[in-house]
Amino acid sequence: MASLHESTLKTHVSTELLIAHIVQIHASVCKLESLRPSKQVNTIFTHLVKLCIPSSSIDITALPEETQLIRQSLITLCGKAEGLLELEFSTFLSKLPQPLNNLNLFPYYGNYVKLANLEYNILSDNGVVQPKKVAFIGSGPLPLSTLILATHHMKSTCFDNFDIAAEEGEVSMFHTQDVMEVRDKLGEYDCIFLAALVGMNKVEKVKILGHVRKYMKKGGTLLVRSVKGARAFLYPVVEEEALLGFEVLTIFHPTNEVINSIILARKPVV
Repeated sequence: MASLHESTLKTHVSTELLIAHIVQIHASVCKLESLRPSKQVNTIFTHLVKLCIPSSSIDITALPEETQLIRQSLITLCGKAEGLLELEFSTFLSKLPQPLNNLNLFPYYGNYVKLANLEYNILSDNGVVQPKKVAFIGSGPLPLSTLILATHHMKSTCFDNFDIAAEEGEVSMFHTQDVMEVRDKLGEYDCIFLAALVGMNKVEKVKILGHVRKYMKKGGTLLVRSVKGARAFLYPVVEEEALLGFEVLTIFHPTNEVINSIILARKPVV
């Protein structure tokens, strides 16, 4: 997602005006012939992100059904647009002589760096330092998070990327597999990342979290990406009660241009 100037983040929009703008943007997105990267697509989604980033008192759970349907539709559309942008850039990178040296050409690379820094610091603060094996579930076609973590923070860690629809390319190796079909292998990892778009609604999230908890190793760490406030028009929310059977270690909600909240949990040893 787009990086924003600090002054933009401090702008407060009333709930009524926010929803009115959201409805307009949703209508504009639905009229697009394609979600593939273009000036028009980028402009609309950048506008949406700028609208959703500032702190908001909006109660997502209290929204009327019609607005909830628009929100769910927007999350799906944002996910598709994000995936198409990553796929196009992954294809572009794979044609370069040294693709890993050109990751910073990705439009929102700076945001991924800030998110990786945040996640690494949260892991370190909770005693997860240089884990041997890490799984990233929902890496997408361009696994920037794992590439940044492996390059700058966890240089001795072995990363495996899982995505239900990712295409294997020259930038990174993938396991193209639905996480619900991954069982015993989950027990190999010291730490598992669950991307924001894995499980597009509450029912799916709870089902996936339960599956991961069942098969991951005892004492293993789970890092879940969520959102708070108006950012819930961009990504699904993960409530603490969805982490049944986990020990929740910390929950962090950024107030800057980093969109995702971080929930860190551990599977009990006993």
